[in-house]
Amino acid sequence: MNNATAILRSLVIFAVIVPLAFFVGYLLTNPLNYSSFSIFGVLALILISPILLRWHHPVLMLSWNSGVTLFFLPGQPQLWLVMAGISLCILLVERALGGGIKHVISVPQVMWSLIFLVGVVLVTAKLTGLGLRTMGGDVYGGKRYVYMLGAIMGYFALSGHRIPPERAGLYVGLFFLSGLASIIGDFSPIMPSGLNFIYWFFPANPYYYWMSAAGNQVTRLGGAMMASFAIFSYMMAKYGIRGIFLSGKPWRWVVFCLTLIYSLFGGFRSQVILYALIFAVQFYLEGLHRTKLLPIFAFIGISMAVLLVPLTPHLPFSFQRSLAFLPLKIDRTVQQDATGSWEWRVEMWKAVLPQIPQHLLLGKGFALSSRDFDLLTGTDAAIHVGSDFAEDQLMALAGGYHNGQLSVILSFGIWGVITVIWFWAASMWVLRRNYRYGDPALRTVNTFLLVTFGARILIFASIDGDMLFYCGLLGLSIALNGGVCQPAPQTVQVKQALDLVKPFPRPRPVFQR
Repeated sequence: MNNATAILRSLVIFAVIVPLAFFVGYLLTNPLNYSSFSIFGVLALILISPILLRWHHPVLMLSWNSGVTLFFLPGQPQLWLVMAGISLCILLVERALGGGIKHVISVPQVMWSLIFLVGVVLVTAKLTGLGLRTMGGDVYGGKRYVYMLGAIMGYFALSGHRIPPERAGLYVGLFFLSGLASIIGDFSPIMPSGLNFIYWFFPANPYYYWMSAAGNQVTRLGGAMMASFAIFSYMMAKYGIRGIFLSGKPWRWVVFCLTLIYSLFGGFRSQVILYALIFAVQFYLEGLHRTKLLPIFAFIGISMAVLLVPLTPHLPFSFQRSLAFLPLKIDRTVQQDATGSWEWRVEMWKAVLPQIPQHLLLGKGFALSSRDFDLLTGTDAAIHVGSDFAEDQLMALAGGYHNGQLSVILSFGIWGVITVIWFWAASMWVLRRNYRYGDPALRTVNTFLLVTFGARILIFASIDGDMLFYCGLLGLSIALNGGVCQPAPQTVQVKQALDLVKPFPRPRPVFQR
């Protein structure tokens, strides 16, 4: 006998699926239409919703450093931004419904600093102008607000779930090694034209186009910077310096050294300085300065410095540019490129420094009106990018100062400076306590997170770009340690039972002289 309820359910399913299939087939007749891509994305999101409900937290970890772009959505946001919103919404619904969550991770010191920072950002955006070109606005710069607020949202999504201790290594790998996807962008010039659709999801290396436009001969691989940092971070977090060089497994230090060499293809001087700073501080915190590694590394460092003097002019141009901050003889072309880049920054900093008092109480934000944009980039522009008027350049007007301190005080005023310093102090307090009092099994990763966060404060490029880095490291630390670790209670010496009983008096002799 047929079940009437099952038949009715089947009819309802067919009534929904058949029209939807016809509709999708109609859209496929013009698959490159923007609205078609948006509808396909929504349908794909609905189909994978069961997977997201179960695995949204590890997927967020995987997407955080991947750099994947969802080109079919308005504004072409990166995958981590979308996943941060989805994961946070799922987390809030789970907590509202009970969801089996036994412990809610809350760090008030960090939470309040981020709430105040969100307030400063929103007030500044409201008073200085907020518009998204993708939504029909006439103001540039709104996307930077979205990414900055999205990073803060991602922190709450990352830290909302406790990572099981037995899966700590897996999550650390997902978080850091996802950065290897950036290698794909470096192959854009040699990629067959039939595979160019890959770069809809993985952005091509922008330095190729900048170099061809400027006639620059220094080939820089932007993906090499991100990919090398991914391997460097994973090995330092999982094995530490001790585990890399003293484990008796030569492949570890071979891969580590090759990674450092590969990073030189990026041509970034700040990257070399960042690696050296992280390595030196973690070397000290691991106590390796009291081992045989100290004289060995000192000898290797001196030997490499001696060898670099005659070899540097014969190295690839990107290698020479990475080492241009050292007193070495490098090619004239590379020297001009590195010197010009530095002088351009210094001139821009000198030009915008007098603007600090003007924007001390109300920052200028990230807004750039279409009128100012056309003034600088239009065919009839009175002032062009690259002119001697550094204060009127597009990068300066848009807040791209290549200086973290200026990006805070000029964009958000004194209130932004206070809240950012508050956030840094609270974050370092959390990371330090997790390093000191955390599970011994997580000692290495906690050391790396503390050192890297502090190093990135010193080498600080821009507040909107680096918030992704700060919130990611902090959220990972809190998720791994289940919040802020506390010192173990001191063992109280319990008196023995015999001490609690009054001893019997010593017997006296019966007869005394």
